Amino acid sequence: MKEPVAIVTGASQGIGRATAIRLAKDFSGVVLAARDGKALEETGAEVKANGADSLTAALDLRSKESAETLVKQALDRFGRIDALVNIAGAVPQIDLFEMTDAQWQDGMELKFHGARRLTILAWDALKASQGSVVLMSGSAGLDPKPGFAAVAAINAAIIAMAKAFAEQGIEDGVQVNSVVPGPVMTHRRQTFMEKWAPAHGMTVEEATKKFPTQVGISRYGTPEEVAELIAFLVFSSSEVADGHFRPYRRRGN
Repeated sequence: MKEPVAIVTGASQGIGRATAIRLAKDFSGVVLAARDGKALEETGAEVKANGADSLTAALDLRSKESAETLVKQALDRFGRIDALVNIAGAVPQIDLFEMTDAQWQDGMELKFHGARRLTILAWDALKASQGSVVLMSGSAGLDPKPGFAAVAAINAAIIAMAKAFAEQGIEDGVQVNSVVPGPVMTHRRQTFMEKWAPAHGMTVEEATKKFPTQVGISRYGTPEEVAELIAFLVFSSSEVADGHFRPYRRRGN
């Protein structure tokens, strides 16, 4: 009997990296995809240190060929796909009136179309394993602002797409969820703060402290906390046909 396998995109940093490492505690194989090959190899080493076999694929999911390659490599190596976690996609944070058509299209290609294509291409394998899919969105999709128009629009589209996949999943036995995190302190957010703070007459430290108060939260989330949620979601469908998934277990248990 083959062991369960997960694919995690955007696995070179941030939430994607934390998720890949977290899933290594419960999956026997984790397939990692991102554009940064060096960082991806570092994540792969952490996955192995946490008990799972890893397969790294340095590719750009803006192309259909990359999605096809990723699914083929996963099936050739492990013979199955039990979970697909779509996290890849950094959308430009540019004002609505300044963002070009090319920038809009680039944001859509990776985060939206990349996840859409990959989910469709992996669907038959997920049906066979009675597996699960997670599509990463973000809270901007629920509260659009002019400075985050593309982020908001693409995240909202992902939420809608996840609902459509979930409806099909009821028929096909594939569980689908969208995850909509609030502010999470990742390297990308830190980089944003480094640009935003001086433009608003603040130090990075001042801006980092002020932002949670402005949006009504007590603190930023962490990539590890989101990864824990994703681990729960993919294991909440643990009663698969072959009964091989281990029940979800909290870290440290």
